[in-house]
Amino acid sequence: MTLKGVDGMEKEKTHRQPKPNTWPLPLKILLTIIVIIMAAGLAVAAGQIVVHDLIPTFWSKKGLETLQVEEHRESAPARGDLFTAIPTPTEPKPFYQTDEFIFALKFSHIHIFGMSAIFILMGGIVAFLDLSVKSRIWLIVLPFFGVMIDLTSVWFKLFIHPAFFWLHLPGGVLFGTIFAVDSVLILRQLWMPKS
Repeated sequence: MTLKGVDGMEKEKTHRQPKPNTWPLPLKILLTIIVIIMAAGLAVAAGQIVVHDLIPTFWSKKGLETLQVEEHRESAPARGDLFTAIPTPTEPKPFYQTDEFIFALKFSHIHIFGMSAIFILMGGIVAFLDLSVKSRIWLIVLPFFGVMIDLTSVWFKLFIHPAFFWLHLPGGVLFGTIFAVDSVLILRQLWMPKS
């Protein structure tokens, strides 16, 4: 909508959205609970990653061997001794029926919906924060890049090389950092005194 100014020039009317600290108390409480519950969920997920992925990878002999850079070679089946039958070679499964593919598909399916839901909610709240448009756009978009990097690492480490495990770190750090920044900004702007 345009308005005529005192000088006769048309000026565009800008609409200022209400600041988060002026929102109704029930909405502020709801948003605070959402941020706290999602933070707890991400903290538990980070703990699971440390216990399930990092500790076994770096503090077990098998984990360190898995990360060593060498080509994947399928070893020939053992022939057995005189008292056992010679194993018969089995036909390889089609790619889409392998355990690795099914695991990657299930993992991606669950995580892309779950992580996206977290950042859709956070992005919806960030869109109303009292920040510059560019800042809000970056805070909304960056976590989705982190999620995609994180999920891509699952496929790369299963089908290219286990060393792609390291790709989890930049993806997780990116969306984790943005989540922390979003949380602080949201809670601060929800509950800081009205200026």
